[in-house]
Amino acid sequence: MSNLTRAETRARAARLTVHAVTVELDLRAARDPGTATFPTTSTLRLTSTAPATWLDFLGPRVHAVVVDGQEREVRLSDGRVTVDGLRTDGGESTVVVRGEGAYSRTGEGLHRFVDPVDGETYLYTQYEPADARRVFACCEQPDLKAPYGFVVTAPAEWHVLSNSAAETVTDNDDGSRTWVFSPTPPLSTYITAVVAGPYHREESHWSRELPDGGGLDVPLGLWCRASLAPYLDAEEFLEVTRQGLDLFHDAFAYPYPWGKYDQVLVPEYNLGAMENPGLVTFTEAYLFRSQATEAQREARATTILHEMAHMWFGDLATMRWWDDLWLKESFADYMGTHATATATRFTSAWTSFALRRKAWAYRQDQLPTTHPVVADIPDLEAAKQNFDGITYAKGASVLKQLVAFVGEEAFLSGARAYFRRHAYASTSLPDLLTVLEEASGRDLSAWSRQWLQTSGPSTLTTELDSAGGRVTTLRVRQDDDGGTLRDHRLVLGCYTTDDDGTLVRTHRLETEVSGSVTEVPDAAGIPVPDLVLVNDDDLTYAKIRLDGRSTATALRAAGTITEPLSRAVLWSALWNATRDGVLPAAAFLDAVVSQLPTETEIGIVRDLLAHATSAVEHYLPVDQRSGARGLLAAETFAQLGRCTAGSGLQLVWARAFAGAAARAPEAASQVREVLAGEVAGLRLDPDLRWSLWQALAAVGAAGEAELDAELAQEDTATTRLAHRAALVGRPDAAVKARAWAALGLPEPGGPAHPGESALSNDEVDAVLDGLTQPLHADLLDTYVEPYFELLPQLWSGRSIEIAERLVQGLYPDWVDGPAGAVEEHPVVARTRRWLAEHDDAAAGLRRCLLEQLDDLERAVRARGAGSRRSRDDRAG
Repeated sequence: MSNLTRAETRARAARLTVHAVTVELDLRAARDPGTATFPTTSTLRLTSTAPATWLDFLGPRVHAVVVDGQEREVRLSDGRVTVDGLRTDGGESTVVVRGEGAYSRTGEGLHRFVDPVDGETYLYTQYEPADARRVFACCEQPDLKAPYGFVVTAPAEWHVLSNSAAETVTDNDDGSRTWVFSPTPPLSTYITAVVAGPYHREESHWSRELPDGGGLDVPLGLWCRASLAPYLDAEEFLEVTRQGLDLFHDAFAYPYPWGKYDQVLVPEYNLGAMENPGLVTFTEAYLFRSQATEAQREARATTILHEMAHMWFGDLATMRWWDDLWLKESFADYMGTHATATATRFTSAWTSFALRRKAWAYRQDQLPTTHPVVADIPDLEAAKQNFDGITYAKGASVLKQLVAFVGEEAFLSGARAYFRRHAYASTSLPDLLTVLEEASGRDLSAWSRQWLQTSGPSTLTTELDSAGGRVTTLRVRQDDDGGTLRDHRLVLGCYTTDDDGTLVRTHRLETEVSGSVTEVPDAAGIPVPDLVLVNDDDLTYAKIRLDGRSTATALRAAGTITEPLSRAVLWSALWNATRDGVLPAAAFLDAVVSQLPTETEIGIVRDLLAHATSAVEHYLPVDQRSGARGLLAAETFAQLGRCTAGSGLQLVWARAFAGAAARAPEAASQVREVLAGEVAGLRLDPDLRWSLWQALAAVGAAGEAELDAELAQEDTATTRLAHRAALVGRPDAAVKARAWAALGLPEPGGPAHPGESALSNDEVDAVLDGLTQPLHADLLDTYVEPYFELLPQLWSGRSIEIAERLVQGLYPDWVDGPAGAVEEHPVVARTRRWLAEHDDAAAGLRRCLLEQLDDLERAVRARGAGSRRSRDDRAG
């Protein structure tokens, strides 16, 4: 694939101005599975200072290139269509490129899906960062914005949507229709969109009075596949939409600029959602066919509002190049969470952010591939890989810290000025800093250097001196592996255990931390607390390292703190210490198992159960793993009977039990009990049933006949994926070999020439999930060396979306290796050797492998530290 560089796009933008683009797509044959391509025509009006340029296009064929009515030679090479004969006298040239695009099964470009329930075909586009060129010839860079008009011909029975409303819909003689959509305001290519198919629609509207006395009325549409219409909870989805529009309209003081607001739940989606203006697309995971907890609904609301924030941050004012991706993603992540907590019933959104979202950021920020929030993105491959925990969650955390410094009103005032000055234009970091400095009256250059232009998390630790049971000195020590000491405005919570064992916050100390050591004078004279929690209100971004007394208290009583956000921050500190090998994984697991049964915040329960599983599988010494797996299965099963029947908490524990049972053969009989409906109040929806069947399959307690019978009860796209994962997840060498081949990989010992897989993106995920079951390591040893031998071909022979999944999903971290030094682990050694021998490999491939290696090295170090502590404890 052509890997467009920043230097190339800057040079093109210096020579070229795009005034308008019309895209014509002929989708009449989309329902024919034998038709692999579709006709596509791009017409661009542009001015150029050079007689030649190129357009980006990844379709299989270009039939014609016409410049100002004159046919030019067709030259398509490496995803670029040469265009010459352009005017250079300042006048406009009209360029027409006619070709064929290919329907996608990877979620990139124009994705085609056939619903197994009713046989209907559904299409949608997904472009970010650079897949519009799979569908039409274009200038694939965010700073060359232009109005877009789409003309789509499709089956007459279908609905067709784009960013703007349709101006005309015309019936054709062949039974098709042609939709002509009104030109959009200036857009970047990556946020243009088309959705087509027999989608089901729910309607509403939102309106507000404008300052000039006029009105703003926005039609709202919510769409899904027809077979999923009975499960579409449109009322809640659209209520959150209206609440968000209310908040952003007032906060940004800039009327919603895109006319209509359609939201479409689409199948086989690679992302959570995409902010195409006027036509937001979402994964169908947000359409709850099965039961949904409040935590799931909160996550959906946050995503709805994250995408809505993009209508201003990213769509209206767009980063010039992907270096400033944070200008949209960090802001959307912050504003989406802020809006959820402020405008909807999900007032605990910042609690979920503290424990779940920031865990993503902390992991990413400690990898060898970490980068500043404002990153160096030399090309599109690097851009694709920077949609990560730093750009999203760390960036949002940094903005939360900025708001703590300058105040919410100054922050929003700066945002309003930003939109007014840069509407429909392209921006970079200085554009934002200027308006924020004007609004806050502060020089933000030092803040920017500390927080946006450096990498790695700070670590904050408290040091306490006391006399006579009272604090004499309380200090906050700051360490930073990256060499940058940052300024933090934060809260220290001082907690004491009351008579019933509950931790009560007795003092809330606001302070500003700067440099390596900061003394907290307000702490002098207070009774010595049992626990000091740095960053208690989660205002800053830093790893929190508890002192010894506080650690012991937290392991005993973290769950007794009244405020959910404080509990989340404290559990986050314990989890980071576990990942760092400072706290034994066994201690973390014991704390979770002993305290979690009394936790009432569903999101905390969900996330801590996930962390506990990760602690067992990655950070616990190998010789302790089997017993811990059994413990998790037993405890999660026991909790099913303790929870209120039919509650969301019971559902969370049931899902955790299914996951634990896949690693604990001794739990198979209990899985059968649950499947038989013997747990009072627990509703066995399809998702839960299949997770239980997958557990039985993984331990060899369910065969193909039973799995086929379960599928026959409800045959849908979702259950087919679960059925596939369960079949592949059986402990059988022949099953694993077939799964390996289904991914397009040659059998071990065969020719190293990977082929194209016939699987879709979701089907690849299902196969990977079943293939790499934790209990099946002995069946997978034969694939370790083929994996490394195939890496270059895996990367070069597939789209980056699928290549990343295979490189990451097949990485053989299931190999335990002997206890000892990290470098003695066989997969660590093999990975290091591969990297040394392939220093010229694609940067994206090396990044994937370096990250997998770092995760494995971290796990091996933590296991070693845990083993040493266990030996020391036994010796003592």
